[in-house]
Order: sequence, then structure tokens, then C-alpha cells
Amino acid sequence: QDYYGKELQKSEDLKTNACVTSARPVPKAIRDALERVHEEVVARYYGCGLVVPECLAACRVLDLGSGSGRDCYLLSQLVGERGHVTGIDMTQGQVEVARKHIEYHMEKFGYQKPNVDFLQGYMEKLGDAGLADESYDIVISNCVINLAPDKRAVLREAYRVLKPGGEMYFSDVYASQRLSEAVRKHRVLWGECLVGALFWGDLYSIAEEVGFSPPRLVTASPITIGDKELEGVVGDCRFVSATFRLFKVPGSSRAGPGQVIYNGGIVGHERELVFDANFTFKEGEAVDVDAETAAVLRSSRFAEEFLIRAAGADAAAPQGCC
Repeated sequence: QDYYGKELQKSEDLKTNACVTSARPVPKAIRDALERVHEEVVARYYGCGLVVPECLAACRVLDLGSGSGRDCYLLSQLVGERGHVTGIDMTQGQVEVARKHIEYHMEKFGYQKPNVDFLQGYMEKLGDAGLADESYDIVISNCVINLAPDKRAVLREAYRVLKPGGEMYFSDVYASQRLSEAVRKHRVLWGECLVGALFWGDLYSIAEEVGFSPPRLVTASPITIGDKELEGVVGDCRFVSATFRLFKVPGSSRAGPGQVIYNGGIVGHERELVFDANFTFKEGEAVDVDAETAAVLRSSRFAEEFLIRAAGADAAAPQGCC
């Protein structure tokens, strides 16, 4: 709270590039939306790239560790007036900055009433902030879960508040090995999102334990610390900024492998949808997918965007959501 509320006053105060790494080029529609976000909100932003999942119209989105609200105000424009975005952050100063500009943004976006709200609280204890079971379509987080001492509690709470078929889409920092307690107590490196990072392999075991489908890697890029003294503290450990998507797949959606055809038309991804590092769906093209991917598409908000049928089924006999 001290580091993000008092010591850091703007992005340039960060001592490493862990929290400012951009994973991939930003589409024009998102660049335009970012330009409509208040300059104070942008100046107090710390995160690794953009966390903007596809197919957002009318969705209810929760942003864990929303900080000054930059991602919330960006998503506010993408979910539209029928959608809603909630930001939660533990740092009072950051929440105050976000709340201060609600009226400015709603007027800028042409909305009759606010579709965003900001709560002060802990992402390990969303119930304490009044967030109910199965109340959100999507949970996002931008380079914040590494700051939470109990990552398992964060994923467990995200799973609880997600609707069946809902998605956790988040970027974070991961370590190539488990770090010693002595290194993990380094105040600056914790605040800079590094030594609190999960060993990447632990994400898979925690996600499975909580109930999510296996993590799906979207993008990844290496992190360079750029400070000799801080590099000496972490030794030969390497860090990567990565975006993963986790789905809450109901058991009723699970069947065998399938074949899917992307209908096209998702805003910003009309002809091609890069779903993760393994699957890119082109409009009108049939793609064979494993059982897990078929279940994810069948149960999630993407169901209406695809023709989904059992593997080997006749093209005229679709199965599941069309």
C-alpha cells in the first residue's frame, strides 16, 4: 500500500520494466479508447501490457487490483452501457483517483449512467467487499496477483464470483524457479512485481486444484531488470510476463473432441481470432480441437460465435451451441 500509494506517483518512478512490458501491438480501436481515458488515471497506471479479452459487449467484468482505473475505463467503453465493470484495489489512494474521474468518463463516453464502480478491498477476500457467487462473466487482472501473498486464495475467489462458462483473463509475472524466503522479503523487488511472482509450474497445479480448466497461454515476453544491484539479488532466476486465460467449465459441457468453425464478426477480430498460443480461428475455416477446447467454447460467451460439432460429425448435424 505504501509503495503504490505513496512512493510511486507516476509510471516513471518504477525501478524495473516488469510492470510496463507490452506483450503485443495494440489494435487501433483500443488505442482510440485509451486516448479517451483521463491523463491522471493513465499517469498512475502500473501493469504489464494490456489485458483486453475479446467478445466483451454487455459483459460484467471484475478487475482485480484495478489501481487508478485505467483498464476499467478502457473496458467500460468495450462492454458498452449494457455491460458493467467493477474495479477492486487495496490501496486507498489509487481507488480515490479512479473514483474521482467517474463522471468525467461517463460524460466523455456519452453514457446516461455510470457502468463502472470502484471498491477498496482485497482480491483474496472478495466476499468482504460484497461480491456474490457467480456474478461476473469475466475476471481480469493486470500484473497484480504477484503482489498477493496467497495466490491460491485469489484464484479461488475469482472462480467463486465467475458465472459457469466464465473466464479469468490475466497477465502476471512468473519466475523460472521458486525463490527463497530471504529474496522474497526484498521490499523493492516485491513492489516491482518480481519476487512475489509464482513459479510458472505452480499456476497449473493451483488452477486445477481450484477447479479451472488448464491454463491457456496467450502471450509471453521476457523481463529484463536493468539494475545491477537488483539483478544480483535474484541471481540466476529469470522472469517472464505472460497472459493466461482460465475458464470455469461446467461438467455438463464436457464431451469429446470436436470441430469448430468461427463465424467471424467479433469486434476487432472480424476475420481472425487468436484465441491462445495454440489456436487461431479464421472466419469460415473448420478447425479440429481437443475435448477441453471444445468444452471451453461450448460453455463460454464464445458459444454463439462458433459452429461447434462433434469430431467426425456430418457438417449438417451441429452439436451444442451454434
